Parts: sequence; structure tokens; C-alpha cells
Amino acid sequence: MSKKMHLMQMLIHSASTHTLLSWADPKDGQLNGLQDFSYWQNLAQTLERGCFDGVFFADSPATHAVYKSSVKPSVEYGASWPNHDPMPLVAIMAAATKHLGIGVTLSTTGTTPYLATRRISTLNYLSRGRVGWNIVSGFSAAEHQANGLGALGHDERYDQADEFMEICYRLWDCVPDAAILQDPVTGKFADPEQINVVDFQGKFLNCKAVGPTLPSPYGRPLLFQAGSSGRGLQFAMQHAEVIFAIQSHVAGMKKSMLQLSAASAAAAAQGKGNGNECKVLFGLQPIVRSTELEARQRAEELAERIPLDAILARLSGVFGVDLSQLDPDRPLAEMETQASRGLMAATVTGADGKAVTLRQAASTWALSVAIPQVIGTPEQVADEMERTWRETGCYGFNLSPTTNPDSVEDFVDQVVPILQARGVFRTEYEGDSFRDNLMA
Repeated sequence: MSKKMHLMQMLIHSASTHTLLSWADPKDGQLNGLQDFSYWQNLAQTLERGCFDGVFFADSPATHAVYKSSVKPSVEYGASWPNHDPMPLVAIMAAATKHLGIGVTLSTTGTTPYLATRRISTLNYLSRGRVGWNIVSGFSAAEHQANGLGALGHDERYDQADEFMEICYRLWDCVPDAAILQDPVTGKFADPEQINVVDFQGKFLNCKAVGPTLPSPYGRPLLFQAGSSGRGLQFAMQHAEVIFAIQSHVAGMKKSMLQLSAASAAAAAQGKGNGNECKVLFGLQPIVRSTELEARQRAEELAERIPLDAILARLSGVFGVDLSQLDPDRPLAEMETQASRGLMAATVTGADGKAVTLRQAASTWALSVAIPQVIGTPEQVADEMERTWRETGCYGFNLSPTTNPDSVEDFVDQVVPILQARGVFRTEYEGDSFRDNLMA
């Protein structure tokens, strides 16, 4: 457990947050925010005022079409559609802040290691080290089809992603600081003899290039990963500095912490670890009101408008299984999938260890994609967060909003001061870069 709780805020560059049909709520401003720079900059400034480590942009880069074998339910309800690119928001939000980190999801499917390195490293250089990359291996069949790619099996996706990252590391490291001369007398900008041209030929990927950006004094972008299957954990232990995990209850968080610790030890013993301490951020969704009754009424109000088809459209896409074929009142047994095995495993069992029905699973996915909710007054929310942080030994939390910007503002203005007064959350930033603050 860290000395102080670390907090990040999940955002999605779409009409809805994790809360389906949030765009239909009168309090929500995100739909209009899709065409407004100031909306995203104001969110960033609010989070920096709250001393958050950073923003974490989740992403569904293509529209799910598994449910009823069609994109229609997803499009009809705005469930993971539209799919606006989060990458431009990194620059927009970084320009409006001085300390806030911005983590962005980019899949190893549908792009090349060279282009990924170029885009992310350019943003990291511009922001003076305030960019992170959430590495995902692209489990969505829709993403493969949108990019004209054949689908890889679950473990094979991670094999390909290992090659992807090896190329990225070589591109990041091929231009040493000493190679940059910038000598106006001789006119020599760099010494080519000190630059190691990358020439990689693998099973899945090839690359021959010089790193496209100047070496940064802040090093590589901060690396995140969210794999929680056996193969996903192996990938995370090798590459991630920070792990984002979703468990639907505290018992699952404790179990996940044990699994991650064991995976870290095993990777180190095999010489495959990255040498970093296992830093885990669990997802939480706070709903804050002046009374507990009002907070619970708000949660019910948000959930009541969401039709089952909208939930199952998103859930089917993540599980890679057409859930329209299943009885919603029968237990949702673990199914074989080439999509997200970790999210499926986190969903099918309740805190009591009993099997969860599809309808019950749908209720937890409606507002928060199986991320546990913390509902109540500011004091109650702070109490539960501190208890969970201490009980699980996690590094901190990645918070999922309901409607925006009000849910972010409510938390920053009402809960953060309580956590700060208790001495469990920072009152000022430790440094300027993302890594300086999140690793403090």
C-alpha cells in the first residue's frame, strides 16, 4: 500500500461515460462537450485543482456488433458509440494544466509500433513528461473488422503485443542524449554514428526505422496495463508500471492483489519482470449527495432509463459472446472467449461467492461496467474509499463518472477535502511529470 492514496479519473471520448445513456440526463454536458475544447480543459483544471494524479482515457475504438449480430443496438442507444479518438484530448487538456497527467488507451491492434511511438512520444515531449499509455491488445472483434484484420486468439494477441512493445522500446532507446549536437557552428544537428537504427523482424511485426522524436529528459511515457487473465498478467508484469484492475467487490480486489503479487514474484524469478513494484489502481464509481437517501435515489434515477438491450450490446462486445441467446435469469457461467477473459471472470461471481445471473450482471454493467459503486454522503464515500484502500493494500483508485462534469466536480469539491484533512491524499503535487507524481 502506498503512503498516500493515488487517484485518477476515467473519461471516455464518447457521448456516454461508463454510465449508459448518461447523455440523456439533464445534468450531463458531455454530448455538447464533443465539439468544445473548453469542456475538456475545464474538466482537466477541476481535476488538477483536486490534486488528481491524472486522467485515464478508456477507449472502445470500434462499435460493438456482437449482440444480435448487429451494430444497431449499440448505435441506437449510444452504447460505446460514437468512437471519437481520445488522442487529441491529451494535447488539449495538457495545454490547460501544469501538473495533471493524461493517460490514453491505444491498442496494439490497428496501428504500428512506429506510429504509436511517434504519436505518444510527441505528446509526452510537448507536455514535458505528462503522458501515459494504457497498452491494450485489442480484444474487440469490431476493432479487428474495422481495421481489415484477421482476429488473433487470446494468448496470441499478447504474443503479438510483446513484439509490439519490443519495437517501441528499441525506438525509444535508439537515440541517446549524447547524439543530439545542435551545433550551429558546424550545422550538425545530430551524430548519426551514435544512433542505433532499429531493424526488427519478428513473427508478427517488422520495423526498420530511426526513433521519430527527440529523446526526452522525462524518459518514456508512463506505461499502464489492464490485463487480468493468466497471459494478460504475464504481459502486465513485463511491461506495466501501473496496473488498472476491475473487480466488482472488495473480496475480488483482495483476491486480485494476491494474484498480482504472485505473478510479480513469478515474473521476477523467471527474469521476465520489469523490476517495478506492483502498483494497482482499482476502479470505483462514487455517487455523492448530501444524504445517503439522495445518493441512492440518484443511482436509481440513472439506472432506470437504461434498457436491457443497451447493456447487453456493450456486455456482448466485451465478452465476445452474443448474450441475446441466453436466458437473462439463469446463472452467467464462465464461457470460453477470445475477448476479455479478465472482465468476464470479475463479473460472473458475486461478493458472496455465488453465481451471478445475466440480468444481475447487466445491472452492475449499466452504470459502471462492473466497477463497484460507493454511494452516500461525502463522509460516507471518503470512509468507504479509505477502508477499501487500507483493506486491499492497493495503490489507489481510478474513478468512473456518472454524468459529467457534475460528478467530477462533486467529488473534487466535497470528497477530496475530507481525504486531504485525514492525511491520506496529497494537498500539493510532488513534481511536474506524470511519473514524479504517480510514483511518489
